[in-house]
Amino acid sequence: MGYVGSYVWKLRQSVGSRLLLMPGAQILLEDPDGRVLFQQRADNGQWEIPAGACEEGSDFAGTAVTELEEETGLLVRREDLVPFGSLSDPGLHTFTYPNGDVMHCFALLFAARTWAGEPSPDPGEVVRIAWHRPDDPPAPLHKPTAAVLEMYREFNATGRFQAR
Repeated sequence: MGYVGSYVWKLRQSVGSRLLLMPGAQILLEDPDGRVLFQQRADNGQWEIPAGACEEGSDFAGTAVTELEEETGLLVRREDLVPFGSLSDPGLHTFTYPNGDVMHCFALLFAARTWAGEPSPDPGEVVRIAWHRPDDPPAPLHKPTAAVLEMYREFNATGRFQAR
């Protein structure tokens, strides 16, 4: 969808740049070689995994599916998503965007190992896409993404849902 016309954009028309609490989802794609799909953000140049805010009428899984397709061109099925954690720590997941908007995000984290399509980054949001080992991510790395990678390692080691 893009930002203009989105749920967050509509809210911003009323509240300006003040703090918003926003549910969303992140999706970690892992290929057969154990590499993770990273994308470089167009707005600040940092690397992260695909993520985004929920829209009206959506849920966490639907948001993960939609954001992945919008940002990377890749398609994943809801039934292939594995929830592995939740990231909501305000010290880690509160952002001030380049335009001054402030957002505290509450994200459900999903992993997927199957998808369809070839990566095709959305030029409005993503500069480029690259596969990297999770223990050797690209730099500069978005701070919450570093936490997500740690949570995913812990989930894989213990099988326990992670919350931070």
